Amino acid sequence: MKIAVLIASLAVLAGCGTHGGSTETKPAKAPAKAPVKNAAGKPMNAARAKAVKANELGQIPVLMYHRIVEKPGTQDDRTPLQFRTELERLAKENYVPITAAEYVTGKIDIPAGKHAVVLTFDDSSPSQVTLANDGTPMPNTAVAIMREVAAKHPGFRPVGTFYVTRDMFGKPDKIEQAQIITWLKTNGFDIGNHTKDHLSLSGKPQNQVAAEVAAGHQLITALDGPAPVTIALPYGNQPRTKAWALKGKDGAVSYDYGGVFLAGYTPAYSPYSKEFDPVGIPRIRSMDKKGDCMKFCSTAWLDWLQANPTERYTSDGDARSVAVPKFQQPMVSSKFAKRALPY
Repeated sequence: MKIAVLIASLAVLAGCGTHGGSTETKPAKAPAKAPVKNAAGKPMNAARAKAVKANELGQIPVLMYHRIVEKPGTQDDRTPLQFRTELERLAKENYVPITAAEYVTGKIDIPAGKHAVVLTFDDSSPSQVTLANDGTPMPNTAVAIMREVAAKHPGFRPVGTFYVTRDMFGKPDKIEQAQIITWLKTNGFDIGNHTKDHLSLSGKPQNQVAAEVAAGHQLITALDGPAPVTIALPYGNQPRTKAWALKGKDGAVSYDYGGVFLAGYTPAYSPYSKEFDPVGIPRIRSMDKKGDCMKFCSTAWLDWLQANPTERYTSDGDARSVAVPKFQQPMVSSKFAKRALPY
């Protein structure tokens, strides 16, 4: 038996000689790394996030506009040329507009390498939205200019959030008001609450705060508008207890918002950040670098974000993930922790 085993062994060795095939032993393949997956079990692209230097904890400018008129009457007004110039700059610097509702709910879906910006309009001025008889926006209104810039710069979304009051774009007739609300909704714009009478909420008791906010809420829903997701406080003045503006009830009308916007004066935190505060979201007044706007208005802040690109929000192109450099992962809020994509 031993001899037979020896012969068999020699035969096997002979079969491994150079005349019978390669003697080279191929190394075993290393197991492929499992792809990073989100909470839904779908793979996320860390390599792409790294390639575009994604930072979805970066700051987001929320720009505040009022009237768009040829002859500004206040420091809050902008001319059509000034407004167009600022939008052109945003497009060239790879900003993509999102609505306030998308921002506060974390539903930010923009291409990889792009930066989020929120365009907000207060007081429902006719200079923001006026429709011609055929239902198209009148020239030099805010929505007309936004659509023109978007046509010139594919990928620049012509969307924004309009914080309305009882003035309702200068239309006293309910049917005309409803037409404008319907047009905004149909064309992807967002409608937010600015209270019905634009009265300061500072110092008022809770029942008065709730009454003012609820009246503004009902003003929109009564016109078949979508229930507002956000509110912009008149004059940026917060009530004594900040949360009163976020959630409350007056009679049969209740409200529960995702965010409360102020009137100034810095970029806002990412909604995915632990530092995001839904009861006090800052906005930036649109204005050139002059006077008190040398540091704290739109031109100055856009200059700063351009000079400090790691500080601004940059998308990884996947709305399912929250892409961040690894060292920033601890700053992702618990609400979005399962979507974190550190790289």
